[in-house]
Amino acid sequence: MADAPRQSFANHARWVPPYHFVIGPILLVNAVWSVILLVRMPSWPTVLGMLVAFALFGVFLYARIFALRVQDRLIRLEMQLRLQRLLPPDLAARAATLVPDQFIALRFASDAELPALLREVLEKNLVDRTGIKRKVRDWQADNLRA
Repeated sequence: MADAPRQSFANHARWVPPYHFVIGPILLVNAVWSVILLVRMPSWPTVLGMLVAFALFGVFLYARIFALRVQDRLIRLEMQLRLQRLLPPDLAARAATLVPDQFIALRFASDAELPALLREVLEKNLVDRTGIKRKVRDWQADNLRA
């Protein structure tokens, strides 16, 4: 990954070209085409083809959703351990009230800036992932995500 640009808020979204730009569009076109065939030539085979097309597209969507949900749970666990190590006792007690979106956004903050940013998130009740990520100054890359 030495050739990749340094990760920042502007470029941290993860896109997997074969998944997002090849497989997804193919499955979507297949689902649309199966509906067109069903309308033009209604029969049991075209009904079955449409159901299979939508099932495949559903599998495509849920595969991504499930992977992201597991990733979010791991981030929450990692952040809980990291916060235990970094925070003063008064702030550590308040960190237990964080919601998953807050954990996920805070993971990009460096150890040095995390306590102050966490304090701001808690005091201002910030829950928007994007808004919290925009506040990170010393961005710590996360290249091992789904």
